[in-house]
Amino acid sequence: MSPIKSNLDQFKALAKNPSDSPIVMLNLLKFKEDGGAESYARYAEAADKFVTALGGKSIYVGKAMELLNGEETWDIVMLVQYPSRKAFLKMANDPEYLKIHKFREDGLERAVLYSTEKIGFRELTLKK
Repeated sequence: MSPIKSNLDQFKALAKNPSDSPIVMLNLLKFKEDGGAESYARYAEAADKFVTALGGKSIYVGKAMELLNGEETWDIVMLVQYPSRKAFLKMANDPEYLKIHKFREDGLERAVLYSTEKIGFRELTLKK
C-alpha cells in the first residue's frame, strides 16, 4: 500500500470547479531509497504519452537543491500543464493510465500534488 494519500475532498472540488482554464500541477517528489527514482522514471516515460495526448506538457523539471525555507526536503520539483481540470481528470481516471500509476506509487516515499491556476500580479498584491 502506498504511503501517499490522495485528498478525496480536493479531487471532488477539482471536478466541481467550473473553470475551463489551463492548470499547472505542482509536483514535489521524494523518491524511495532503493530503486525509487528508477520506478518513477518508468512511470514518467509512460505517463508523458497520456499527458501529451490531452494537449498537456511538462513545463519544468528540476532537481531540488538548497532548502532555504521549510523543513521537508524533496528530490524533484516538476510543473505539468494541462488544458483544463477536466483533461487532467480524464487522464487520472483512464484505466490504461491507472495501470502505469503503480510505478509512481512504487517510486515515491512522499509527494505533494497541487493544482494551480495562473493569476495576475494585481491579484497577488490584492489590488483591485
